[in-house]
Amino acid sequence: MEKKLKILLQYSSKLASEKSLKKVLLYLTDLAKDIMEADRCSIFLYDKNKGILWTIVAHGVEKIEIKADKGIAGYVFKTGEIMNIPDAYKDPRFDRDVDKKTGYRTVSVLAVPLLDSKQNTIGVFQVINKKGREKFTEEDVELLRHIALYASSIIENAVLYEKLKKAHEDVIYRLSHATKFKDPETQNHIIRVGLYCEILAREAGLDEEDVELVKLAAPMHDIGKVGIPDRVLLKPGKLSDEEWEIMKKHTIYGYEILKNSDSKLLQIAAEIALEHHERWDGTGYPFGKKGKEISIYGRITSISDVFDALTSDRPYKKAWGMKETVQFLKDQRGKHFDPLITDLFLKNIDRMFSIKRELGDVD
Repeated sequence: MEKKLKILLQYSSKLASEKSLKKVLLYLTDLAKDIMEADRCSIFLYDKNKGILWTIVAHGVEKIEIKADKGIAGYVFKTGEIMNIPDAYKDPRFDRDVDKKTGYRTVSVLAVPLLDSKQNTIGVFQVINKKGREKFTEEDVELLRHIALYASSIIENAVLYEKLKKAHEDVIYRLSHATKFKDPETQNHIIRVGLYCEILAREAGLDEEDVELVKLAAPMHDIGKVGIPDRVLLKPGKLSDEEWEIMKKHTIYGYEILKNSDSKLLQIAAEIALEHHERWDGTGYPFGKKGKEISIYGRITSISDVFDALTSDRPYKKAWGMKETVQFLKDQRGKHFDPLITDLFLKNIDRMFSIKRELGDVD
């Protein structure tokens, strides 16, 4: 018991500080393996679209996929029963195909269903080969049942979070694209800019939370164009000096729309809206900020927005190819763009063009 308490304490600190779903589940399988003195553990999740169970984490193998009604895991998933089997090869429900593929010999198996808050089965937690015994104990069954409850809660919350995040993302893209009624930019333009910024933010060493926030904030960079008169915004020819001064105010308008929020996302979006036309050498607008006076978010969005404009068809020009785009970015390194961010962009130029091709302009 003392040994098991030490194991629980060791893993509790890891679990408390970890945010990644996969790492949390890996810690739980490691915990189950250690505390139950088993050889291997795996967590199967149900894929409704494919009708399969697949391992989000599994010791000893990269990934296992089985039909949702096959094997001991499939039986547990289908019936919701806890199975504690001393010799898998003597049980007709056991599927030997996985052992054949991996070269592993399964003997004892303990499998517990993963249940969501509505008592729907969402997967199976499986522990294999009890060390020094032919069967898992009743204490093991109770321990795994409790660990599975925690795992189920973590998985369900992660699924809900992903759904909320996707809904949040959809709202942002739709609101950002509201300017389509005044501006010819396509919705894919704002999505692409967000994806370029995501790559750059990660390459620049921002933490994963900021990477995600920049990806979602950057699409709002031109939201201030809703305040620009149509006679200026939709003018087909070159703008007069007076009209150009009016156009430049979209950065201020965007900032005014997004500022003073408690949301870190909107705080970053406000900075981006204000600064995405500032230049490294101080010749940009609206305030002529220079170098690192411009936030990292503004610098990342600036080059991403220009790249997408260069590589897109416009009424006054055809889309540029890779050679001339790369040359332009090199020429503007340390002038229009942050030198480091430019280098990171050029390092990832193939990925950027791949995004451009995959998410082409649509009306």
